[in-house]
Amino acid sequence: MQLVLNIVIIIAMATVAIILGMGLWNMFRGGDSNTSQKLMRARVIAQAVAVALLMAALFFFGGNHGG
Repeated sequence: MQLVLNIVIIIAMATVAIILGMGLWNMFRGGDSNTSQKLMRARVIAQAVAVALLMAALFFFGGNHGG
């Protein structure tokens, strides 16, 4: 289970990086601002999912449970 969660976390983080790269590329080439807004929203959602997965991994597989 931990391996599966680690792989999903890596995929989520890669998704955030790809969306961020696409947004930066669109901004630097002077692309449509509407596209930039959509990419920013997608990045924020993907980032929230990645953080939630990281927190779940820490909760379930993290350090000392119970004192």
